[in-house]
Amino acid sequence: MALRPRLLGWFHRTGSEVLGWTLVVLGLFMLVLPGPGLLGLVAGVALLARHYHWARRSLEPLHARAIEAARYGVATWPRIILSALGAACVFAVGVVWWSDILIPEFSVFGLEFGPRLPAGGPVTAIGMFLSAAIAWFLLGYSVWKYRYAVARIASRSRSAEDVTD
Repeated sequence: MALRPRLLGWFHRTGSEVLGWTLVVLGLFMLVLPGPGLLGLVAGVALLARHYHWARRSLEPLHARAIEAARYGVATWPRIILSALGAACVFAVGVVWWSDILIPEFSVFGLEFGPRLPAGGPVTAIGMFLSAAIAWFLLGYSVWKYRYAVARIASRSRSAEDVTD
């Protein structure tokens, strides 16, 4: 019984900080490698905000802009559909990278490419699949929270008026 509170206390103090710094480092790597780099970076800074004032300060403007962008992104059905299709395209690119197809050989500014995809294989594909899954989850959450929130609030206020009448 005493082990569980101790483990939770350890995670709140040390584990979240270790996980935060790990996500920051992985996010920095994923900025140049395929994967959700910005999301990893922001998630790491969000965990570090529990321990560091600089992290809390850096997230304040990002929080307001993220909510504004989420509301804008789900304001109309065409935006929602295009966002879902964009995530489907990322997933499709992951399928192509997983299959590691042969491409024609070519060079760009002296860098040689081909006959295989650069960084082709399952590791890159998993990063793409993870990016698509995160995009679909965030899109669904934004639709639930910001598109249907107005309808939920209106239905609650109507039911409250019915009770008081």
